[in-house]
Amino acid sequence: MGLGAGGLPGRMDGFPGGGVPLSWQGQLNLTAQQKIRLGSCAWSFEEWRGDFYPADLPPGRWLEFYSRYFPAVEVDSTFYAVPAESAVRRWMERTPAAFRFACKLPREITHVRHLRDCEAELTAFLRALEPLGEKLHVILIQLPPFFAPKEGRAALREFLPQLPRDFRFAIEFRHPGWHRPQIIHLLEKHRVCWVWADTSPLNERNLAPFEFLPMTTDFLYLRLLGDYATKYDRDGQRVHRYGKLLWKREAALESWALKIERHLTETRSVWSFVNNHFEGFALETCQRLAQRLGFELPLPSLEETASADPGQLDLFRSDAAATEA
Repeated sequence: MGLGAGGLPGRMDGFPGGGVPLSWQGQLNLTAQQKIRLGSCAWSFEEWRGDFYPADLPPGRWLEFYSRYFPAVEVDSTFYAVPAESAVRRWMERTPAAFRFACKLPREITHVRHLRDCEAELTAFLRALEPLGEKLHVILIQLPPFFAPKEGRAALREFLPQLPRDFRFAIEFRHPGWHRPQIIHLLEKHRVCWVWADTSPLNERNLAPFEFLPMTTDFLYLRLLGDYATKYDRDGQRVHRYGKLLWKREAALESWALKIERHLTETRSVWSFVNNHFEGFALETCQRLAQRLGFELPLPSLEETASADPGQLDLFRSDAAATEA
């Protein structure tokens, strides 16, 4: 696929105006334009209709609309199944040339096989993503909380050498037992990024998170996930509607912004993806984080979310194609 192990395009080609999304023009300095990409964990949320997506915009055009405002997205659906080639081609065709995807490794590999005897599954998954070409930037290996070093260390050591060097990989450990120097060295050896993840409980939202934050590659991958206990009640019913801010994590956002800024000069790129459970509305959290990093990330106006104008999306697609050509 030609994804260099550390490469990042020199400028963000493909967006109208010569390099950045419409909403970013004149707001970022060159270094930040090249390095920082903010986005959400997935884009298909019915709760965003009318708050982000125009009320009458068909779901099939949500990704296209999302890519007008954000430069990247983390694809959650690949965790549940290998995507069909037709779906991957639609992702490719409906986003600007500069847009980037991070895709989760299937749970069949991480949660069922526990990284063992999965070479065929890994190969099939990577082959399915080939139509994304340069738009596929990172593959996320999200390990389950029950995957501990005692049972999994040998599997991890055997799995990492199987990862092809022409893809970027990031790994999220959810069991604290992995927080050891030897694991850091192992990831450094295989050029796999240690994911920084914030899963702080809701009752600690006014505190700056204390996390184990090693750097193992030349890029950062941050996930602001929040407290999943806010999603369902004891009966499995949804507790909240995630279309607006529900609980602000001011201290956490300030802390993460400072950490990103502190490492900007030594990293090639920074990828930060936000979950709805972090503050209640991932897209506004992205906007709030951007502000702390010194740039604006406007969301659609009330007029835009009230009704879709297909002509605007068609014009945007034409402009993006012209810029790419």
